[in-house]
Amino acid sequence: MTVTTHARSTHVRRAHATGAASTAVRPVLHAQRRPARVLAVFPYGVYLEIRTDQEPSVIALITGRATRLPNSVLLAEPLPTVEVDDDASVGDRAIELGPLTLGVRRWWDPAPQLGPLTAGALAASAALLTRPPNAGLAGNASVDLLASSCARGWLLGAVTAAEQLVGLGPGLTPSGDDVLAGLLVTLRHLGAATGAERAVRLAGWLAATVTYDARTRTTPISATLLHCAARGQASPEVIDVLRALAGRQALRPALCRLHGLGHTSGSDLAQGVGIGVETVLALGGAR
Repeated sequence: MTVTTHARSTHVRRAHATGAASTAVRPVLHAQRRPARVLAVFPYGVYLEIRTDQEPSVIALITGRATRLPNSVLLAEPLPTVEVDDDASVGDRAIELGPLTLGVRRWWDPAPQLGPLTAGALAASAALLTRPPNAGLAGNASVDLLASSCARGWLLGAVTAAEQLVGLGPGLTPSGDDVLAGLLVTLRHLGAATGAERAVRLAGWLAATVTYDARTRTTPISATLLHCAARGQASPEVIDVLRALAGRQALRPALCRLHGLGHTSGSDLAQGVGIGVETVLALGGAR
């Protein structure tokens, strides 16, 4: 299917398609239809910003070659040709973009449970963690404060550092946001898997901090991804690293795939994962 009609044309021939979506986008897809606009266009994805107070307020329509973000809807067919600020709509179980009407037939879970894990097994896997290459905030004082405060369970220091990191750095997903996202997802999943309740509670406090005013402090796309991370939702590359740390698959190939995301995003996410692992071990009594 090739669609080249401009999204604002009033006389278009509708094309119908189905896709597979993250369960994270179900609330806005099943809600009443709301207007949206094209926020960004890439070769393998189109980002839509929805006029809603719900999250996710940004949905990524992607093809198979794009990173499957936790707010994605995956199409098996080519994306329509649209431009930034073109009109769209989301809701009533469908997405309308240009001449395309998209329904969802299948769903996937961006926050799968890892199952039980001992702290000793996690510590053994954590020893294989490598320092992420090209981290955007390597040596940053706020990242160092975040890591030390989380490992000590010092809530004030952790919250202070998190507030300093929201929106820090250039790009659609600033490095500070990626570090926080990796940390939140790790605390949620590995904290629950090892029974480290203090780590899970810390995740709750940090999640409330970084999502409170994220829409006014960072990019729309990154704000949505922070909301997803606060619920433990992440891309398969992040989840695969957590599965590997839990002994469910090989760690080094999973880390390599994560490090390869974006310019620095993968390394920044990995930095957050590393902080999260050390925090889970420390607060769970294994450090």
